Parts: sequence; structure tokens; C-alpha cells
Amino acid sequence: MSTLSLNVVILAAGQGKRMRSQLPKVLHPIAGQSLLARVIDTARALHPHRMCVVYGHGGDQVQAAFAQTDDLSWALQSPQLGTGHALLQAMPHVSGEGATAATSAVPPAPTCGNSLTLVLYGDVPLTKVSTLKRLLATSGPGRLALLTAHLHDPTGYGRIVRQSGKVQRIVEQKDADDAERAITEINTGILIAPTEALARWLPTLGNRNAQGEYYLTDIVALAVAEGLEVTTAHPDATWETDGVNSKLQLATLERIHQRTIADALMESGVMLADPARIDVRGQLHCGTDVAIDVNCVFEGSVTLADGVSIGPNCVLKNCSIGAGARLAPFCHIDSAEVGPESVVGPYARLRPGTVLGREVHIGNFVEVKNSQIADHSKANHLAYVGDATVGSRVNIGAGTITCNYDGANKFRTVIEDDVFIGSDTQLVAPVTVGRGATLGAGTTLTKDAPPDTLTLSRAKQLSVPGWKRPVKQKK
Repeated sequence: MSTLSLNVVILAAGQGKRMRSQLPKVLHPIAGQSLLARVIDTARALHPHRMCVVYGHGGDQVQAAFAQTDDLSWALQSPQLGTGHALLQAMPHVSGEGATAATSAVPPAPTCGNSLTLVLYGDVPLTKVSTLKRLLATSGPGRLALLTAHLHDPTGYGRIVRQSGKVQRIVEQKDADDAERAITEINTGILIAPTEALARWLPTLGNRNAQGEYYLTDIVALAVAEGLEVTTAHPDATWETDGVNSKLQLATLERIHQRTIADALMESGVMLADPARIDVRGQLHCGTDVAIDVNCVFEGSVTLADGVSIGPNCVLKNCSIGAGARLAPFCHIDSAEVGPESVVGPYARLRPGTVLGREVHIGNFVEVKNSQIADHSKANHLAYVGDATVGSRVNIGAGTITCNYDGANKFRTVIEDDVFIGSDTQLVAPVTVGRGATLGAGTTLTKDAPPDTLTLSRAKQLSVPGWKRPVKQKK
């Protein structure tokens, strides 16, 4: 195995009619990442010499989704005539015959005799790298290695037919007799074979079967006829080889995947109020004594430091939450940093570019965007702070708005340390509030406020004696 290179072919040409969607099946997401992207990432972990994706239905969309990927080659299958026919389309890309079909960034294909080819499926997203490494360990230049599994109900799957313990062939459900249908060991479709042997076998496949298709599984009988050893390995869990053919199956695998993540989090010490009600759509990194309530969603890369508490129904994306910080329910944090011991929410929104210092309080219905708020400052309710630099120990009263946009350009507001801003204040940027200044409630600030001074702008209060409210006229 050490002298052989590995190719990976991912079969992703199926239409997915049962998905009932204009989106190609392999682009449907699990945990925020498309099925095909997950398979590609798994394949990359094996460090293959070359990867080829066989595409068909929705091919333009599929290729466009990976336009920035330079380690893939693409093979078109049209029409779709079965898995054997699909793999045949990829052979020029992995057998040394199709160098011109691949992008220049993809390394030249090895010669057939020095490589193995692993076949994966674009709609089978949860296969573990460890399982594929186990399969690789059973493969070799004179072997066909199959990933098989034992199911209580094997209905619909191809059965592994053995004689004296040795694999002889695979029979599909529609072509099996009663005795063969009673077999519980099934073919997952994932296999590793010598590339040279595949190049020899695939053109000889026939389609005299119930489906009228060219089955890849027929290579097993060809390998046995040539005297090649057929080996098998098994996944740790059968769901690793489950495919997606409907929205129901997609949702089922989503929950399996999320429960796997939840179990790993709890094993690492995270307290989950309910492991069935968490969604991680990226990478979640947690310190010690982290507590997460129900219905929270984590997207992208999220870091929760020691002692962080996340209330129910929060959505966090590409953010970091400092040690001891607490998020009350219904907070949305996107591309922001929350400092240690800070308190955010409920119903608060931190938008990209927000950085909160230590012990900052952002209360209910407060939105902060592209602003830096230093230690011990607070905006406890009903405020918008955008494009602002806020110092330490600042109090931002209810209803305060930084007016940062004139319809064409955005401007910055600077609020220095120890400022007190009264309720219902508008700060029309660009403007600076000096250190220790106080702004009276209802002020509209259009010029800089000097430090250590009360600044206010209000219309004179007027009471009109004898004034009567209008009375609705009778019709």
C-alpha cells in the first residue's frame, strides 16, 4: 500500500427526483454544508493523488458551487446508465488518459498499475474517515475491497453473496431470489479497487438486469473470476453509509449528525439542556463549564470560553464569547467578539465588526454594528450603536441612536470614557462626545460635545390653554 497512490471518484450525477427540488440533490445541506462538500472533505482527509467528481443533472450548478476548488476534475455522465457507466466516465481522469480534461492545478494522473481508486457517493455524507482508512487497510494491488454492513432489514440493498466465507458476487434486490433476499450483509457501494483492473473491467459490463443499467457491483464477479481476493470492512455505524434520496432522509441524517456532535460536546464537559435541540453548522469550540440551553444554532466558527452561558434560542455565527459571559435568550451574534463577564440580551443583535470589552452590558432590543465598546459600558435597552467607538464606563440611555448613514456614506461616532447619554438621544455622525460629558434626554447632537459638560438640545416646552382635541364629525 505504501508504494501505491490513491485516487478518489465521487459519483454525483443522479437527478434526485424524490427531493422534489430545483436544487441538485448533492447540493442540499447537512449542518450548513452540502452533501457533496462533506464527501469531498472526507476524501481530502485521505490525501488522494487525484479526485474526480462524476456529474450529470444540474451539472452547471454543481460545478459552480465548487468553482473555487482547484483539486477536482470533472467527468460528465449523460445519459445516466448506472453506477458502472458513471465510474467509466471518470476513468480517463484517474488512469492517465485524461490529462487534458482536468485543470492545470490538478496533478497528472498516476499510471494505472501504481494506483488504487476509491469510489464514494455524493449523496452519502456521513462516512467517517476512520471507516475509510479501515477499508484502505484491507485493499491492495491484488484485491477488491468492499465496505459492507449488516442490516436487520436489508430491503432495497444489494446482497453480499459468499461461499465458504468468501465473497463471490453482489446481487441487487430486484434480481435476487428468495434465498439471496434473506442475506443481511449488504453492499454499501463504497469500494477500493486497483485502477488498472477497473479500466479493464468497466468496458465489459452488461446491462441485462431488471433495471437495464450497468451495475458497478458486477465487477465483484469479474474479480473473483480473475482470482483476485475480495476483502470487506465494516463501518462503526450503519448510518455512515446511508444515502439521501428525499427530504425525509435528509432530515433524518441531519439529526443523526447533530446528535453525534451533541454527544461529543457533552463528553468534553459541555452542559446541554437537551442534546436533541442543538444545531452546529460549522465548528463549535468550548472551554470548561460551558452551558447551552435549547434551540441554539451555531454557524461557521464559534468559540465559547470557560464558563460561558448561552440562553435558549440564540443564533451565533463566526464569533467568540469571552470567559464568564452570559447570553440571554433570543440573541443573534454575527462576526462579533463578546468580552469576558459581559451580559448580552435578551433579544440583542451584535452585527459584524462588533467588539465588546470586559463586563459590557448590551440589553434587550439593542443592536450594535461595527462598533467597539470598551470595558464596563452599557446600553441596556432599545438602542442602535453603529460605526461607533465607545469608551469605558459609558451609559447609553434607552432610545439612543447613532445616525451613521446619510443615504450615501457612513460616518463614525466617538464616545469617550465616562460619558452619560440620556434617553432618546440622536448622535448625528461624524461627532465626538468628550470624556465625562453628559447629554440630556432628547438631545439631537450635530456638533461635538465638550468634555465634562452638560449638552442638550430641546425645543421649548409650551402649554396651550383652552386647546380642544378635534371631535369626529358625525356622518
